[in-house]
Amino acid sequence: MSKTQRFKRVGKLKQPISTTEPEHETRPSLRSKSVTIRAKPKPKLNPFPISDIPIDKLTILPPEFCQIDSLDLAPRLLGKLLRKDDVVLQITEVEAYRPNDSACHGRFGITARTAPVFGAGGHAYVYLCYGLHSMLNVVADKEGVGAAVLIRSCAPICGLETIQQRRGQKTDKPVLLSGPGKVGQALGLTTEWSNHCLYTPGGLELLDGPEPEKILIGPRVGIEYALPEHVNALWRFAIAGTPWISAPKNTLRPP
Repeated sequence: MSKTQRFKRVGKLKQPISTTEPEHETRPSLRSKSVTIRAKPKPKLNPFPISDIPIDKLTILPPEFCQIDSLDLAPRLLGKLLRKDDVVLQITEVEAYRPNDSACHGRFGITARTAPVFGAGGHAYVYLCYGLHSMLNVVADKEGVGAAVLIRSCAPICGLETIQQRRGQKTDKPVLLSGPGKVGQALGLTTEWSNHCLYTPGGLELLDGPEPEKILIGPRVGIEYALPEHVNALWRFAIAGTPWISAPKNTLRPP
């Protein structure tokens, strides 16, 4: 079975409100009815309990980790960490872009903008979308191939105040990082970070992290210009059960 075929297959009960009333009595009672409402627990900021792991002891992933087919690399990046300055983000949603893919920037060949895509896996490819949003990609495969994985969404692990300041939003809800432009802004990235080495200490680093138990797959977002087989390809991957993913969510499902 080819790598592209492998991914072609393609509710949560609310916390109950408990009401406790006195049993029925035949004579008047001075006991008043009492209603107990259980407060919903506040969702955690990250889908894994890794906050107890010292961030400074997490290892940087070697270049070989990324030097594989982007369709294989994409799901492997889920749960991994991005670190820059005091900000650490956990990758929760990605999209794979491959050679001969009509949605991949590599389809234009090597240009000043796309040259990093054709570099060796383990580097960053950062491009400007609509002249506003810095979009972070992890370059995949061997040098000259032209493939990458777009980081669509993340969850905050460290540096929440810095993230909020850069994003201009005082919130800890998923809207803070649910989208590739938001991730780039939270990390303080510009196109000058394109071609940056992700496995060298300092700057922007790709760190090891916990592997998710379950993932979701679906078609990529915003590539209506591509050929139908690429528009419909299930090359979008997300961690199942986390709120830290972008819209549309209804196109994601178990593999």
